[in-house]
Amino acid sequence: MNSVSGATPASQHDVLIVGGGAAGLTLALSLANRLPAGPRTRRVTLLRPAREAQGASRWAQGGIAAVLAPEDDVESHVADTLIAGDGLCNERAVRFTVGHSREAIEWLIALGVPFTPADADASYPFHLTREGGHGRRRIIHAADATGRALLDTLSAHVEAHPNIEILEDLLAVDIAVNAGRASGLWVMDGTGQRQWLAANDLVLATGGASGLFAHATSPSASVGDGMAMATRAGASLMNLEFQQFHPTCLYDPEGTPFLISEAVRGEGGLLLRPDGHRFMADHDPRLELAPRDVVARAILAEMRTHGLEHVCLDISALGAEAIEHHFPTIAEHCLARGIDIRHAPIPVVPAAHYSCGGIATGLDGASDLPGLWAIGEVACTGLHGANRMASNSLLECLVQARACGEALGQPRRADEPRLMSTLDSLMPQHAALLTQLADNGQVWRCVMRLSADEARTRLHSLRQLMSLQAGIERSQHGLREALQQIAQWVSLEAGQTAEAEQHRQASAPRAGLDHLALYQALTLAPLLLLCAHQRHESRGLHFIRDFPMPAPRARDSVIRLSAFAAAT
Repeated sequence: MNSVSGATPASQHDVLIVGGGAAGLTLALSLANRLPAGPRTRRVTLLRPAREAQGASRWAQGGIAAVLAPEDDVESHVADTLIAGDGLCNERAVRFTVGHSREAIEWLIALGVPFTPADADASYPFHLTREGGHGRRRIIHAADATGRALLDTLSAHVEAHPNIEILEDLLAVDIAVNAGRASGLWVMDGTGQRQWLAANDLVLATGGASGLFAHATSPSASVGDGMAMATRAGASLMNLEFQQFHPTCLYDPEGTPFLISEAVRGEGGLLLRPDGHRFMADHDPRLELAPRDVVARAILAEMRTHGLEHVCLDISALGAEAIEHHFPTIAEHCLARGIDIRHAPIPVVPAAHYSCGGIATGLDGASDLPGLWAIGEVACTGLHGANRMASNSLLECLVQARACGEALGQPRRADEPRLMSTLDSLMPQHAALLTQLADNGQVWRCVMRLSADEARTRLHSLRQLMSLQAGIERSQHGLREALQQIAQWVSLEAGQTAEAEQHRQASAPRAGLDHLALYQALTLAPLLLLCAHQRHESRGLHFIRDFPMPAPRARDSVIRLSAFAAAT
């Protein structure tokens, strides 16, 4: 599925960027603006698939963490991030990102992002709020719709730029590989036909993997497409087991997902049981401003102990005028669903929100597969460690994308050495599953044996399985059960003859969105499960009942399918 042997490209590109969120738009704009002055002229193509138009960036409410106020400093932001990361952060990545935060925000202000102004007597001209894990007010925001304001501004500049070509209505399927190097992208058009977009450099900005779970905080959460494509092509993935669940997603079984920003708690929102008890005091001295993993587990514990379908988040004490000023989007959305947050608490539950792991990259987005780069949530620089601190993610999108633009504008550097896989002492059945996954042609054939309805049902079942066995709390037994189920799904039926298989393929349905999502999910979900199963400790977002304490030494997990396939 990756090879381009004998294929003719449908089009030729220089730098091909995949993704329409904050990271992809920032890179496209940064690289295009740098073209006249850089030592190396690059042509920029942005592939903005239709189903990514409402990606995770657009739904970001809280804001962007940055050292902006005179009373704040880099060391404080670094320290807060390291504490939240629970011993697994790459301190170099933390310092690099935080150290470039002010210039990234100044760039956005110059572009015209409409950040909320501060009161006249404030020490910084724009309003700064505080969120969980932060010791200072350092979150710059555009009311409670920062992601939308950011993407609207970036999109307007990108669409008007003469040096950026935009492709739409194509879906990424696999990375094209030639002689051990990424050579572009296999895509699928609206008719289900595949074509090869050749590229000198391919940059993935495709988002995370929250769509692997039954409940996510955005309506169209990615199933980890970029990560799945990268590992099939030969790139290393790192720390997949660290999936963040946002503590407060609006509870409405009949409606679409809607995030209730961390900033609501930052401005004084209280977490309550339906009986009115403020329960965070029973779990952590930082109360509602504890890191997200702590708050999410506390909510889960309260729900289990008291048989609750949800808990409540009460911001009414802030006052109606302040609520309408700071949280107009949340107030309007909740009111449309029958909840007046000025006077009534908001029913909330945790939901999958952010992937701290991803494609292993340097600070500039370079992966260990030559020609492949990754930026934003799809990448893993080590910034977030075992738990992302609130509002550091949009900051990473900006800083890493701008660094990637600089790297792509320079003469090509030597390729990075491959990382070593940390998988060891695999159970025989897990080794056999990896062998199946390494044959991505088999995974695709298994998916295409299903009708569109069957593929949709299988994807739903996969998400339910992941939420049950790989959610906020895990167990070794549950992870093994999930792996066993996925192994059955990716296996061809025993005794299938070659003739019968050929006949079935000839009558197979045309590939659709559900087939493609299932193809990506069936690759990535078992890798996340394997990484979680092999981490014999609880750290940050990974809490496993069999090993409730952290190990003495924090270690990154690294997995690469091609390394396993080469050994078999």
